[in-house]
Amino acid sequence: MSLASFCKRIFSATHWTVDENLPLEIKKCIIIAAPHTSNWDFWYTMASFAILKLKIRFTVKKEWMRFPFSLVMRPLGGIGIDRNPPSKELPRKSFVEAMIQLFKENDELIILVTPEGTRSKRTKWKTGFYHVALGAGVPICLGYVDYQKKKAGITKTIYPSDFQSDMREIMEFYAQIHPKFPEQFSIDTDYTP
Repeated sequence: MSLASFCKRIFSATHWTVDENLPLEIKKCIIIAAPHTSNWDFWYTMASFAILKLKIRFTVKKEWMRFPFSLVMRPLGGIGIDRNPPSKELPRKSFVEAMIQLFKENDELIILVTPEGTRSKRTKWKTGFYHVALGAGVPICLGYVDYQKKKAGITKTIYPSDFQSDMREIMEFYAQIHPKFPEQFSIDTDYTP
C-alpha cells in the first residue's frame, strides 16, 4: 500500500478531507503551514500533502543534515541551508538569500514554512517567506489544518506583488481557520484585515 493510500484511509476513518486547490502547473512555490498550535498539525499537514502526492521540503541549518540527524531529516524532506560564503572576503548570505538560491538551483521545489515560528501564541509572523517568494519569483500557497471543519490542504495561491495588501490577504484567510488550540493562535496584528 502506498503512503498516499494509507493516508487516505486514515483521513476517511477519522472523517477528515483534503483541500486540493494547488494549481497543477506549479512546480516551485512556498507553502505556508498555519495555524501551528499542536504537534498534530505536522502529521495532518504531511498526510494531506502525501495524499496530494506533493514532494514537500523544509529548510534547516546544514548541521541538521549531518549523521545521525540526516537519517530522520532527509526522508522527511529536510534540505540543508548553507549561508557561508564561498570565500572569506564575501559577506555571509542571509537566510532569505540562501533560500532564493535554492529555488534558482532547482527546477522543481516546494518548500514548507511555518511563519509563526512556534506553537505558542505569536502576534507577529516572520515575513521572510514573502521576500523569498518575491525574490525567487515563485507563488505563495496557503496551506492549513482546520480542526473544526476536519479539513487540511491548500486552498489559495498568491503571486507576490504588493507586500502590504498580500499580507492582509494572507491574514484574512488565516483568520477564518480553526486551530486545535485557538488560544495559542493569532494572525499577524500588523496586517489585520
